[in-house]
Amino acid sequence: MEHRIFKLNNGVKMPSIGLGVLFAKNNGEVENAVATALRHGYRKIDTASGYGNEEGVGQGIKDSGIARDEIFLTTKVWNTEQGYDATLLSFEQSLQRLQTDYIDLYLIHWPVRSKYKETYRALEKLYAEGRVKAIGVCNFSIQQLEDLMANFHTVPSLNQVEMHPHLNQNELLAFSKKHHIQLEAWRPIMMGEVLKIPELIEIGKLHSKSPVQVALRWLMQRGVSAIPKSVNTRRITENFEIFDFELSKKHMDAIDALNRNRRLGEDLSHIE
Repeated sequence: MEHRIFKLNNGVKMPSIGLGVLFAKNNGEVENAVATALRHGYRKIDTASGYGNEEGVGQGIKDSGIARDEIFLTTKVWNTEQGYDATLLSFEQSLQRLQTDYIDLYLIHWPVRSKYKETYRALEKLYAEGRVKAIGVCNFSIQQLEDLMANFHTVPSLNQVEMHPHLNQNELLAFSKKHHIQLEAWRPIMMGEVLKIPELIEIGKLHSKSPVQVALRWLMQRGVSAIPKSVNTRRITENFEIFDFELSKKHMDAIDALNRNRRLGEDLSHIE
């Protein structure tokens, strides 16, 4: 019933839910959100070079008092930093900003068409050296994943994509399960829009849970990890309280049926 931990294809264990920090600012906001989440039981933090807040995330981890080796830390190489040498440099800069000497999961943020293979080659080098515990991608299509798998020894451990009740990504999920690639959802609560979806409200009432908690639970039961973003203490806490109830198959199917193939975030997956 719990779904607290997912095991990646290389055996590394990863918490199924983490704190996302897109748009959270340094100088107090992100530091406080990270420290708050860790003190409330979270053990996974997801940031990126492109978010411009790795310094604050590193400080928030320090402020929390939780040991670094208890925390699963993800960061990503941004589009303008891709390519083999540029990625290796970007990685060093991320380590410095995060005040750490290793990353648990290092991801390519978007598949920059002319560079993602060279970027992945750099990730494989970092993985072979033990400086990252797992490597993966974000926002890759089935075709792009197949391209990587045909050209590299290391199957990506994870693909982080937009996923929520209006974008269920069923085809990608089936492909990912077949090839043992963990899917992770960004925008899982649709920037709060799930609060207005009647079906989620109704299902939530039956479990004394919010529509946000229902949406996150739906993902967990699909085997999808999630990184809901919040800087609000009450919401950070609420987002984590999803391990004490279970959705029936009927309710899982009902949420699945809400799909509209609707993206809320921009799609840069064919960026040059």
